[in-house]
Amino acid sequence: MRIGIPKEIKSQEGRIAITPAGVHQLTEHGHAVIVEAGAGVESGISDEALRSAGATLAPVDAVWDQAEMIIKVKEPIAAEYHYLRQDQLVFTYLHLAADQPQTDALLKAKTTSIAYETVQLPSGTLPLLAPMSEVAGRMSTLAGSFYSFRHFGGSGKLVAGVVGCPPSKVVVIGAGVAGTNAAQMALGLRADVTIIDVNLARLAQLDAEFGGHVKTLYSTAFSIREVVADADIVIGSVLIPGARAPKLVTHDMIVAAKPGSVWVDIAVDQGGCFEDTHPTTHLDPVYSVGNAQLYAVANMPGAVPHTSTYALTNATLAYATQIADKGWRQACRDNEPLSKGLSTHDGQLTNAPVAQAWGYPSITVTEALA
Repeated sequence: MRIGIPKEIKSQEGRIAITPAGVHQLTEHGHAVIVEAGAGVESGISDEALRSAGATLAPVDAVWDQAEMIIKVKEPIAAEYHYLRQDQLVFTYLHLAADQPQTDALLKAKTTSIAYETVQLPSGTLPLLAPMSEVAGRMSTLAGSFYSFRHFGGSGKLVAGVVGCPPSKVVVIGAGVAGTNAAQMALGLRADVTIIDVNLARLAQLDAEFGGHVKTLYSTAFSIREVVADADIVIGSVLIPGARAPKLVTHDMIVAAKPGSVWVDIAVDQGGCFEDTHPTTHLDPVYSVGNAQLYAVANMPGAVPHTSTYALTNATLAYATQIADKGWRQACRDNEPLSKGLSTHDGQLTNAPVAQAWGYPSITVTEALA
């Protein structure tokens, strides 16, 4: 199979969808890997390293034109829609439930696409989303701490506090991978941490893991309103796989918050779990809502591309290799978790939550594989 790796062109996105080790594995399996020149530079991966591992370097047009499978990190953006075509598979993060133009572009082009974020194991875990959730969760606490600085409009409170001065109160909404990592970082910074979720079993597990040092709270509209009112940093990390994130934090909650509080919405890729969320970039990451600061960068891990690239490709390479070896249909038949990532095929949606988000019809994965 001919596999194309274009350079990511989303604002301030430095990740690349493959490493030299990945190139080596795919070429050892008899596949051709075509990488856009310069695609790995921001991640600390040179063209020569990729070439030495077996890749062919090419301009962007050649990468898209020659590839049977495109592997990316971020979703195709408007400048890339014209490359999409019917006889090609796109394997990447898609987040279609929050992106109608991209959904329409994939359907119009009749492109087959598999979304990293909806590949799901029988346990319910999301193996291709998890590494970036770890990165985003840890970064969210750092961002909250950074934008608490007074000259950024924050409260001027040091998250850790000092002797005689209490630490910041950090509230994490959602106890999945991202939320857990956010709480770990906040606890490591000696903050006063509360984590909220609807899953009591998960809260009990975290209570044991953290040795009681993190407060746990059952999630209701009332409990969220009560706890965020006194928070210095609020991190939203709610996820429903493939679907638009629920709006658990209202505009009124943020307006009534502490002046200078920082609100970080990790769920922005799926539309955000704060009512006031709209995507921002690393060049202009925060905006004011009342007297609060809201951080909603849609590609947070792109700011640490070296770590993020290796973490992501460690997870995606085995799946990419299966697709290349068997073709996407047989790979999905043989690997049910991978089949759950199938999002579009031949002008039809194969993801029911995305179809529901936009009021479009859909078919089942089984029908698409027939």
